[in-house]
Amino acid sequence: MDPARALRQIAFELERSGAPTYRVQAFRRAAAVLAAMPAGELARRIADGTLQDLRGIGPATATVIVQAAAGERPEYLVRLEAAYQPPPRTAMRAALRGDCHSHSDWSDGGSSPLEMAEAAQALGHEWIALTDHSPRLTVANGLSAERLEAQLALVEKLNAGLAPFRILTGIEVDILEDGSLDQREDLLTRLDVVVGSVHSQLRMPGGPMTERMLAAIANPHLDVLGHCTGQMIAGNRKRPPSRFDAAAVFAACTAHGVAVEINCRPERQDPPDDLLRQAAGAGCLFAIDTDAHAPGQLDWLDNGCERAERAGITPGRVVNTRTAAELIGG
Repeated sequence: MDPARALRQIAFELERSGAPTYRVQAFRRAAAVLAAMPAGELARRIADGTLQDLRGIGPATATVIVQAAAGERPEYLVRLEAAYQPPPRTAMRAALRGDCHSHSDWSDGGSSPLEMAEAAQALGHEWIALTDHSPRLTVANGLSAERLEAQLALVEKLNAGLAPFRILTGIEVDILEDGSLDQREDLLTRLDVVVGSVHSQLRMPGGPMTERMLAAIANPHLDVLGHCTGQMIAGNRKRPPSRFDAAAVFAACTAHGVAVEINCRPERQDPPDDLLRQAAGAGCLFAIDTDAHAPGQLDWLDNGCERAERAGITPGRVVNTRTAAELIGG
């Protein structure tokens, strides 16, 4: 087994199981070290026993490298694969063709757009939308207009080598306090998928929050309303859902054809079940999205699919059951 591939596969298994970031990064760092090695150096270092002299390679990653280079399947990977219990495959999950919300190392993700695309392809996706953050979210290294333009050029090059798989251009754009979208309009026009999310002033009163969301939903560039309540139900950043007039917001989503995101991150599970049922009853379209910040997190779609089915949502109402051409055209 190729040692770098073994390291990346271990990182993937750790990511989808929700392992701490530092553990994941150790294996991805080691894979990057191998990728930068001149031809022949790896074999020499294994023979000399000097792998751990390299910054970024420790005892665990060195053992994986040596076992993989010897043609073995590393014991660490075998243990992770044996421990993983895949959830039952639902009809909804089988119908999904892609993911409308993912992040790369261009903003606050941990891997490159190519690595995210390759992981999505390995999971059976036909496409993935690359939706890094917008400039206002500086804590997440949001993309300025210039950096977004550079990313668009990169995606065009990557797609030439990935076809028929496709990376859709996109952004997770901040919904600002006045309901405007945090990116230049000419760039929003060029994107395939625009996810709009509230990331600031989450505790503002319900009336102004409703008006803020309604203004964003009415923007013709918005395709998906991301994690609409902003709740966090686990981790170090627990917070209650924002207050807004859900009936008005979901009616606007239906009227404007904006999909309500069913966010699959374990710490979000947004919208809550009661609001998800309300959105379903209002006739909304939906996007079942991982909001992945790492390749292994792209395999988090199942809990969103299960929640959608419990709410009575059928695949025909979920936009990521569409082909890339249908999604962009529709």
